[in-house]
Amino acid sequence: MTASAKGSAAGVWKAFASRDPDIIRSVLTEDATWIAPQHNATQVALGLATDLLETREGIVSFLIEHFRRLFPQGLTSDFTRVIAEGDIVVFEQRLTGPTINGRDYDNRYCWIFEMDGARVRRIHEYMDTFRGYRLIFGDETPRSLVD
Repeated sequence: MTASAKGSAAGVWKAFASRDPDIIRSVLTEDATWIAPQHNATQVALGLATDLLETREGIVSFLIEHFRRLFPQGLTSDFTRVIAEGDIVVFEQRLTGPTINGRDYDNRYCWIFEMDGARVRRIHEYMDTFRGYRLIFGDETPRSLVD
């Protein structure tokens, strides 16, 4: 299962990059959840509710409607490591790109995907939250940056 889980998880990233809601839905289980550190800089800068990523439609909404409001040009993704065991796939990733307020974003992430066949059931997101705040807000008071 490890090789197929790894390939399926890579397909999830491709679906996310497509920005097509139907393609994204197709790689998420009905009960998919995305667990991210609450009140992280992206969530604060977008003014999002803490429970947005708790549903499949919330995940689709974040990827289609919200993400590009903070990163209008998108982010460049560099995967530095991918490890799989059973239905668990771990990605080490660096995301870089400009923010809506002109700052350069460059942060490292660790993602854990719990796969259910070719679809992801649960996404765990870990990042340097302190660095995220410094990169997005600098010395300014953290706040929503978008309308």
